[in-house]
Amino acid sequence: MVYHSSFVDEEGITKACGFPLLPLKSHIRGPAPVSDQGKIDIVDEAITFFRANVFFRNFDIKSPADKLLIYLTFYINVALKRLEGCRTLAEGTKAIINLGLEDVPVPGESGFPFPGLFVLPQSQKEAELLRNYLKQIREETSGRLLSVTYRPNGTPNKWCDVRCSSYLFFTAFGSDDETG
Repeated sequence: MVYHSSFVDEEGITKACGFPLLPLKSHIRGPAPVSDQGKIDIVDEAITFFRANVFFRNFDIKSPADKLLIYLTFYINVALKRLEGCRTLAEGTKAIINLGLEDVPVPGESGFPFPGLFVLPQSQKEAELLRNYLKQIREETSGRLLSVTYRPNGTPNKWCDVRCSSYLFFTAFGSDDETG
């Protein structure tokens, strides 16, 4: 079953290139509105739904937030591939920081993963707003991803083996004990 975002109410939400600039539970500076720490945000949804949604070739988009969920699912996959060979939290953190230093393309630029899914920016200001939002949400997603891929002692969870693909990586999502 495909999981859709619960953020379907568009009232009062700023958009850039069709991306809703949804609130984040984040201390990272950027254009995203701040969400209550006790509430689920789009990053929580993307990480939680990754395991199920990554199996589907088709995704019926029901709201602009679903487009952001698709983008984050893609980004999580990229991040997991970077973490595959990282045996410690320190190595993983370095890999994620390097990923964060890469340019973030927006619709209409080479390297943007979903041509045609999002509208082109109407101005340079809109492009920069989206770029800054995507940088912020990618950084937030990376930090939370590290917290589920590594134990507090800095070692990978048992299901995050260097030989695993992102497919196998999340087949045991939620299990952090040694046996299950």
